[in-house]
Amino acid sequence: MKIVIGADKGGFALKKSIVDRLEERGLDYIDVGTVTLDACKPFTLVAEVAAGMISRGEADLGILICGTGMGMSIAANKFKGVRAAVVESQYAAGYARKINDANILCMGGFIIGPSMGCEIVDTFLDTEFVQDFPKWRVDFLHEQKQCLQTLENKNFK
Repeated sequence: MKIVIGADKGGFALKKSIVDRLEERGLDYIDVGTVTLDACKPFTLVAEVAAGMISRGEADLGILICGTGMGMSIAANKFKGVRAAVVESQYAAGYARKINDANILCMGGFIIGPSMGCEIVDTFLDTEFVQDFPKWRVDFLHEQKQCLQTLENKNFK
């Protein structure tokens, strides 16, 4: 599994903790965000690079962190095939993957502490789409995912 991670200034401290967790787990990642506070990148640029990698299939999952997670989510969701979810609990992280097949986890560095952030990441990474559901619900969720893809391809004006 290849993971893309990035943060702006507001998510920098939380990102450092999460990078440590990814390394503890021996996971492959690429950091496309702010790497020093002397050279902060704006959330729009970080989200563009990370979401572009997900959209093109260059990474499997993403983790984006800004002050609230919302700016990253809004920017990332502009890309085809990206399903970025703002998450503030392990429960939400699991269900973002399990029900919505989210491929980018967005969190807020102003909201979530390092320990909880690492637990949220673990849950996100360890949960699969439609995991542990009965067949009728698996079928329904796959159908809904198709509906979302159809909406994504429409040209609304």
